[in-house]
Amino acid sequence: MSAPTKGLTAGTWVIDPTHSTLQFTVRHLMVSKVRGRFTDFSGNLVVHPDGSADAVAEIKVESITTDNEQRDGHLRTADFFDADAHPNATFKATGFKALSNEFSVTGDFTIRGVTKPVTLDVEFLGTGPGMAGGTVAGFTASATINRRDFGITVEMPLADGGAVISDKITLSLDVELSLQG
Repeated sequence: MSAPTKGLTAGTWVIDPTHSTLQFTVRHLMVSKVRGRFTDFSGNLVVHPDGSADAVAEIKVESITTDNEQRDGHLRTADFFDADAHPNATFKATGFKALSNEFSVTGDFTIRGVTKPVTLDVEFLGTGPGMAGGTVAGFTASATINRRDFGITVEMPLADGGAVISDKITLSLDVELSLQG
């Protein structure tokens, strides 16, 4: 598929999880926001010689952390991610659209066995020499999803109206990729 690959050498670029963050934000009690992240994930971007590209990512949902053990345990249950039955969330790019130094990546995002199209707004931060040699590239990306679209339909209403958690989830990614070979 066609991709904005300016500055990226053809080859396989692999996510460096040590220098990458996959996080989310959700509104809590209608007045604040709670942030969380996943600590175990992998993925790659394959840039073909013709400039087209493919991208995939896998997230181990068991690795969720919001810095609150009780909440994290609840998020792993069938009320939310159902980590025992659906241990991985995945993203597979289906299209790229250039927008200057930024671009969008549309793909199939699967959570809890439910696959929906999601579009990431991506900013390419550039390439440079890696700490251990080789070349690295940096990207930031964001998207907003509705948890209900993915079967996370737990109801937690507040007595005065509203809900403990919102339906809208904001995803934020800071990704460093290393060129292999």
